[in-house]
Amino acid sequence: MASPMYRQIAEQLRERIESRELQPGERLPTELDLRDEFGASRNTVRDAIKLLTSLGLVETRPGQGTFVVKRSAPYITTLTSNTQRAPGDVAVAGEGTTSTTEVLGGEKVIPSNPEPQVEIQKASEMVAAQLEILEGELVISRNQRRLIDGAPWSLQTSFYPRKLAVQGAERLGFADNIPEGAVRYLTDVLGLRQVGYRDWIKVRAPETTEAVFFNLPQDGRVSVFEVFRTAFDQGGKPMRLTVTVMPTDRNQFVVNVGDLPAPSASEDPQPTEPDA
Repeated sequence: MASPMYRQIAEQLRERIESRELQPGERLPTELDLRDEFGASRNTVRDAIKLLTSLGLVETRPGQGTFVVKRSAPYITTLTSNTQRAPGDVAVAGEGTTSTTEVLGGEKVIPSNPEPQVEIQKASEMVAAQLEILEGELVISRNQRRLIDGAPWSLQTSFYPRKLAVQGAERLGFADNIPEGAVRYLTDVLGLRQVGYRDWIKVRAPETTEAVFFNLPQDGRVSVFEVFRTAFDQGGKPMRLTVTVMPTDRNQFVVNVGDLPAPSASEDPQPTEPDA
């Protein structure tokens, strides 16, 4: 059975996009031109465009037309620590650590870490559960909008029990980066050593502020990853919760388990600790 006409039109346009006959950022032929080319009705052409839009291949700009989506090379983040380290010796890169690198289309780059927005707030039910504290107990939140080459990469908020600042880690409450990384800082001033972390990853539609920051379509067709990382100290107690939001159209993750051979240069994302 032959495919419906709108699917046939969408498939031919998709082939032109994938072959680069239609370049990223280029405007598609007008609706009238497509109707003439394929001998199709207005509704059929519109259905074909809707299908390409749902596949993330094109986007319609009011008053301008329909354009081929510009696809960014993915940012690859390694969620696991370096398996070559001694047991318990977890990567300690964190907020403000300039050595934190990602792979962008095979090229290693350094994310920029603008100064965080810092607040003292009451722990929500979720934050309290992850940090094993009482709901409503005071926590310090450190929020950052992180960029790569000026392009939005992630939104990140880390939560720390306020008692850590009272015990001597005062810089957690300052609206400044911690150049050596918050994890290293807590080790240096309080003797708290991060020995491990647990990641919980969700996929959901972006909130309005997230869609604006990441320049995502407002219709929710591009989702975001939400990574909840709970870090534990040497006593088995949670010391930090970091929530990172990353758009699915430009982010990929790698998880390494076991004794693995060294990756080739083209697939060598560095271990990262995306923590504010």
